[in-house]
Amino acid sequence: MLYYILTAVLAAVVAVATYMALHKYLLKGRKEAILEAAEMEAETIKKDKIYQAKEKFLQLKSEHEQYVNEKNAQIRETENKLKQKENSLNQQNQELAKKMSDAENAKKSLSAQREILERKTEEYERMSLQVNKQLESIAGMTAAEAKTVLMDNMKAEARTQAQAYINDVMDEARLNAAKEAKRIVINTIQRTATETAIENAVTTFPIENDEIKGRIIGREGRNIRALEAATGVEIVVDDTPDAILISAFDPVRREVARLALHQLVIDGRIHPARIEEVVAKVQKQLEEEILETGKRTCIDLGIHGMSMELVRLIGRMKYRSSYGQNLLQHSREVANICAIMASELGLNPKVAKRAGLLHDIGKVSELDPELPHALLGMKLAEQYKERPEICNSIGAHHEETEMTTIYAPLVLVSDAISGARPGARREVIESYIKRLKDMENLAQAYNGVTKTYAIQAGRELRVIVGAEQVSDEQAAVLSADIARKIQEEMTYPGQVKITVIRETRSVAFAK
Repeated sequence: MLYYILTAVLAAVVAVATYMALHKYLLKGRKEAILEAAEMEAETIKKDKIYQAKEKFLQLKSEHEQYVNEKNAQIRETENKLKQKENSLNQQNQELAKKMSDAENAKKSLSAQREILERKTEEYERMSLQVNKQLESIAGMTAAEAKTVLMDNMKAEARTQAQAYINDVMDEARLNAAKEAKRIVINTIQRTATETAIENAVTTFPIENDEIKGRIIGREGRNIRALEAATGVEIVVDDTPDAILISAFDPVRREVARLALHQLVIDGRIHPARIEEVVAKVQKQLEEEILETGKRTCIDLGIHGMSMELVRLIGRMKYRSSYGQNLLQHSREVANICAIMASELGLNPKVAKRAGLLHDIGKVSELDPELPHALLGMKLAEQYKERPEICNSIGAHHEETEMTTIYAPLVLVSDAISGARPGARREVIESYIKRLKDMENLAQAYNGVTKTYAIQAGRELRVIVGAEQVSDEQAAVLSADIARKIQEEMTYPGQVKITVIRETRSVAFAK
C-alpha cells in the first residue's frame, strides 16, 4: 500500500515538474512573439510619425513662404506709396515756389500801382479844389453852404415822395383790407377750430363707479345705442374714471341726454324701452322749460307781443354759449345796454331793448341755411312780423348789411361792450397765465430791459428799461421790435399795446 502511495506521489511530482518545464518553455516562446510584434508595431508607428513630421514641416514651410511673400508685397506697396508722396511733395514744393515768385512779382506790381494811384489821387484832389473854388466864385456861396442847401432840398423831396408812397400804400391797403381780413379769419379758424370744438361740444356726466358705467353700456352695447338713437348724441365711454362724455354740437340735445342719464341712473332701470320713455319725457319737460325761460326773460325785460316761436328761440339761448359767455345772459346785457343808450339819446328804449334781445337769435335757430347768424336772425324776425327797424338792427350788428335805422349802431356797440367786459368770456386759466408769462419773458430777453409787466388782461405790456443802457431813440425802436416779435410768435385776442418806460432819477439830500 505504501508502495503505491509513493509511486503515486512520485508520479505526481514528475508530472508537476514536467508541466512547469513545459509552461516555462511556452511562456518563453510567447514572450519572444510578443516582443517581436511590439518591435514591428513600434517600427510602424515610428515610420508614421516621421511621415507626419515631414508633412507638418512641408506645410509650415509653405505657410512661412506665403507669409514672407505677403510681407514683401506690402513692403513693395509701401515703398510705391512713399515714392508717390515724395513725388507729390516735390511737385507741391515746385508749385509753392512758383506761387511765391508770382506773389513777389504781384507785390512789386501792386506797389507800383499804389504809387501811381497816390499820384493820381493827389492830382485829383488838387484839381477838385480848383474846381470847387471856381464853383464857389460862380455860385457866390461856400461848399458847406451849397451842401446844406442840397441836403434840405433832398430832404423835402424825400418827404414828398415818402408821403406819396404812404398814400399809395394806404389806398392799396384799403382795397385789400377785406380780402386780407378774410384770409386772417380763415387762418385763425384753421388754427383754433379743433380746440374750440373739443371744448364747446362735450358735456361731462359724472358717475359713481364702473358698475354704473357697465349698466349704461348694457349687454353688447344695446343700452348705449338706444340712448344715442333717442337723443341724437354720441356717448363716449373710455378709461376716464368716474365720468362719461356726451358729445354733440347741439347743446339742447346734450342737455336732454344729460337729464335722461341722470334719471336713468337714479331710477336704476336701464334698458332700451325705459330709455325711450325717459328721453321722451325729458324732451317734453325741456321744451316746456325752454318756453318758460323765454317767457320769463320777456317779462323781466318788459317785452310784450312777441311771437311764441321767437320766445322759444330766446329760451334756447340758455343752453348756447358764445366764446364761453352764456348767450341768453349776453343777449339780456345787450338789451339793457341798448335801452340805456336809447333813453339817453331820446329814442324808444323798448324798441332798442327788443332789438338787443333778438340780435343773436340766428345762432339758436334749428334751420341751417347758408347765411351768417345775423342775416338769419333778420330773416326770422321778418318771418314773425317784427318791426323793420328791429330786423335791420339784427342783420346789421356785424355790418353784414347796410344800417338803415338809428337802432342798428346801438345794437352793434352794445354787443361789443357786452363781449369785451373783462371776465365775460371764459378762457382756460392755465393757458391764460402761460400766455401772460410768455409775453413777459419775450420782452425780458431784450438787452437793457429790467422789468416787464403784462396788465389789462394781457392787452398791454409795460416794459421798464435802464436809462443808462437804452436811449430815447432806442426805446422807440425797442417797442416796435417787441410788438413785431409778439405778432410773429404768439397767439392772443385783439391787440396788445407795448409801452416802453425809460426813467432817469436824480436824488440829492439837503442837510
